[in-house]
Amino acid sequence: MKDFRIPFERFTLANGLRVVLSRDTSVPVVAVYLLFDVGSRVEVEGKTGFAHLFEHMMFQGSENAPKGMHFQWIESNGGTMNGSTHWDYTDYFEVLPSTQLALGLWLEADRMRGLAVTQENLDNQRDAVKQERLMSFDNQPYATALLERWPEVAYRNWQNSHSLIGSFEDLDAASVEDVHAFFRTYYAPNNAVLTISGDFNPAEARRLVEEYFGDIPAQTQPVRRPLDEPDQPASVWQTVDDSLAQVPALILGYPGPKRRSDDYFTLVLLDMVLTAGESCRLFQSLVKEKQSVIQFEAALGWPFASSVDYRHPGRYSLFLLHNPACAPEELREQVEMEFASIARDGVTDDEMRRARAMLRSSRVAQMQSCLSRGMTLGRYELFDGNPELVNDDLQRLLQVEAAEIQDLAARLFRRDCQAALEVRPAAMATAGREE
Repeated sequence: MKDFRIPFERFTLANGLRVVLSRDTSVPVVAVYLLFDVGSRVEVEGKTGFAHLFEHMMFQGSENAPKGMHFQWIESNGGTMNGSTHWDYTDYFEVLPSTQLALGLWLEADRMRGLAVTQENLDNQRDAVKQERLMSFDNQPYATALLERWPEVAYRNWQNSHSLIGSFEDLDAASVEDVHAFFRTYYAPNNAVLTISGDFNPAEARRLVEEYFGDIPAQTQPVRRPLDEPDQPASVWQTVDDSLAQVPALILGYPGPKRRSDDYFTLVLLDMVLTAGESCRLFQSLVKEKQSVIQFEAALGWPFASSVDYRHPGRYSLFLLHNPACAPEELREQVEMEFASIARDGVTDDEMRRARAMLRSSRVAQMQSCLSRGMTLGRYELFDGNPELVNDDLQRLLQVEAAEIQDLAARLFRRDCQAALEVRPAAMATAGREE
């Protein structure tokens, strides 16, 4: 694995915009990826949902690209584009034929410089966000439990515990002045990272970045509110009824380690042992043998992040859809038995080989796409200030030993620091009340 190296170069404009270039001419495609250091955890009480609202506002036109033209120009030139809101950042991308790099950069610079923040755009995108919430979250099983209730169960600090989507009341109260202030504060070049990856000429890319972004003024860096979580003195268990769910679910979460600490790397491997592939511990024990679990997923930072874009504080969490015949308390015992087994007996050599092989395969495959490569480099720059970690972290992960996994399992998976949310289908809740 010493040959696994992603080439890149890095520079910073006078206005603070950090730029990472990674050239790969194997396919005549280029990805422009721009991420801003703003997610739902920067919001203040009474103004929730602004991070997600702005993801929508960024597609409503800018000084030289009227509403609808961003999409039209990208798609008519054979490209794709999108944006997304996260706990700790908001990102946007264009993937284009390599001859159209200038178009992608110009469009991103134009909306960073002069987004069309108008009352009309605010009103229609406020309604669009509400409709998205109603159709994509409130109308989907488990979604409200994950986005609304789980943060309240898992965290005590309001910055971490409020909804990523925000409330209708806060969106209704948002003024154009509020939106302007948010834009000036967080959508500044010195609060952003730009990556260009794929088939391009580095010298030409530098020239275009300087030309299009260089004169956008920097802004005063925003004040960051503390995200620290108080100690949890005892386990927490809450129940939520879900009228759309057909089968019950259980979420279990444990305090996550600092990003890129020794425990962070160990937990990534431990997660592979527990959840990766049909040979993993939880599939073999809970799905195949006991048949108590129907399907599951888990991650450091779940459901808002993964290990690659995890920022402390967070939790290592497991989401388990389970057989209604298995009571949630019984399922928790079964999961804890698997944790205890690792803490007591460790993991086998075969498990370590499989975990390392699957991790190596997934990380290398991720770098095959110019967009994925650009995203990874951008996140390392944003979270760690060092894109070179794309070349170092895989080797560090593969050096984790079985004894480290055993030790971490004993320290991490404790009942006293566990947060649990039981998601109960409405039919089961009604039956329980009748009894």
